[in-house]
Amino acid sequence: MRYVEKVYKEGVTLKGYLYEANDEMPYFNKRPAVVVCPGGGYLFCSAREADPVATVFSAAGFNTFICTYTVGENAAFPSSLVDLSIAVKDIRENADDWGIDADKIAVCGFSAGGHLCASLGTLWNLPEVQEKSGCMNGENKPNALVLGYPVINTYSWMEPHVVRLAGDRDFNETVNLLNTDKNVGPHTPPAFIMHTYCDDVVAVEDSLNFANAMAANDRPFELHIFTNGVHGISVGDMRVGSNEPEASKWCDMACDWLWKLFGRDDKAALKFGENRKHPEK
Repeated sequence: MRYVEKVYKEGVTLKGYLYEANDEMPYFNKRPAVVVCPGGGYLFCSAREADPVATVFSAAGFNTFICTYTVGENAAFPSSLVDLSIAVKDIRENADDWGIDADKIAVCGFSAGGHLCASLGTLWNLPEVQEKSGCMNGENKPNALVLGYPVINTYSWMEPHVVRLAGDRDFNETVNLLNTDKNVGPHTPPAFIMHTYCDDVVAVEDSLNFANAMAANDRPFELHIFTNGVHGISVGDMRVGSNEPEASKWCDMACDWLWKLFGRDDKAALKFGENRKHPEK
């Protein structure tokens, strides 16, 4: 296993845990990548949703990264989104050296980190984001989203949070950009979404709203709602001070889903949601 790290500025980093090339496993000399974005209300990046999550995907055979992004008073939109865009761009540009398939990069986020990943999936092509991140050719576009109890729209935030994220921008315009379910479209990659019914911080309706938006735009997704589990369960076991044996199954489910999406080059043979047809409206 090889460790790489990039420091963009204070508090904004990309840490990678990479498999070494091995002649015994030539098929895996270029692996899919998962970029983990911890939550923390855009106030901090939670350690509980960083390395414990990255190790799950690493154990399942993915090259994994942890992206810490701008938080606190400097987190006005689109600062954090630009940070993640640059990180994804760097992974693509270093794909050969880091043993990564540049067309198989997933972003995985929790709570506010889930909002950040959903934002990248819906706003990667926003001209302002492209210009500020230097991603004019879609270098920041993720190939998949993994969203854990994500904040999807501003209804889940108290007003001071929204004001902080809006900064000096036009408030109503920024709120429309922050409401990620309103920005889903044909450009949005497939998504795996996990939430718990008992979450009393970010309502389960957030994930339902994003899933509904994906369905309305004919974008493939998988949605799992577990009954029990407080907000911030992370991997759902004692490594993170949690014990949610049912909800913790999301880890294996997400890994299986990603391998289904990324595990073969013959994308057409996967029939990954392509055959879905809406009923007549």
